[in-house]
Amino acid sequence: MENEEKKEISRRDFMKITIGAIGGLIGLGFGIPAIAYVVSPALGKSQAQQWIQLGATSKIELGKPTLFKVTITRQTGWIVNQEELAVYVLSEDGRDYVAMSNVCTHLGCRIRWIAGQDQYVCPCHNGIFDKQGNVVSGPPPRPLDRYETKVENDQLFILGG
Repeated sequence: MENEEKKEISRRDFMKITIGAIGGLIGLGFGIPAIAYVVSPALGKSQAQQWIQLGATSKIELGKPTLFKVTITRQTGWIVNQEELAVYVLSEDGRDYVAMSNVCTHLGCRIRWIAGQDQYVCPCHNGIFDKQGNVVSGPPPRPLDRYETKVENDQLFILGG
């Protein structure tokens, strides 16, 4: 014969357990989505580079760098920014295109093409680049950054940006 003891829970203890359980469920209901919102941008895959359309290849004069400006949208986490991207495009034969950034590799100033000197000039610290984007003189440590290009239906595209 077994003696079974029944342990009774007082009304006060029952209310404590019930209120604690309800509070925990509410906390989980708000906490899990909040944590997912904060952590998900860091865990998400980085955006793959995409092809950016610059414009018609007919706008490019042979042997003369042509400046193209496009507005692109970048998303970092939940922050969305509109940026203007400027690219010099050079073609010597109308089939092969070289796309170069218009940002100096020294301190990030905008360069410009001076046709009379046949050079790109950085106004900040007198950095000078040749037509191909190579450093001629001044403080820039390396040539202008280049973009991969492709042509589809007479439209020029660059990769990334």
